[in-house]
Amino acid sequence: MPRPKKKRKVNNPPQMHGFKPFGIAFCDTEHVVLQYDEYETIKLVIYDKLPQDIAADRMEVSRPTLTRIYNSALSKIGQAFVEGKAIIIQGGEFEFDKDWYKCNRCFKLILGIENNTSCGDCPPNDKDELVHLNE
Repeated sequence: MPRPKKKRKVNNPPQMHGFKPFGIAFCDTEHVVLQYDEYETIKLVIYDKLPQDIAADRMEVSRPTLTRIYNSALSKIGQAFVEGKAIIIQGGEFEFDKDWYKCNRCFKLILGIENNTSCGDCPPNDKDELVHLNE
């Protein structure tokens, strides 16, 4: 029996749910699922320009594990780009460093607020506006 996967640390959630090809309606596209840990490796290695050993330390995984996650992410992004598929960012074995919330109306990310039901930018509503992303 394989050992259970260790949860990977993700610093911040992405500001978007994904991407879609330009000129194709979302409902007309197939999609590729990019997991949160795959998103984080792309962010750390490409966007933040960190060496893989430092990125692995930030995610609390080994460097070979980070490389596998990174290569999987690149493969999925390449497939989406070449085949004109949308990318959805969701799921995976991960945990955020802090409590994050996202407004259901404007999608604003909010760090660690308690006992609030709106982001402050949207008009109040009867329903809860914020979704806890750590669950």
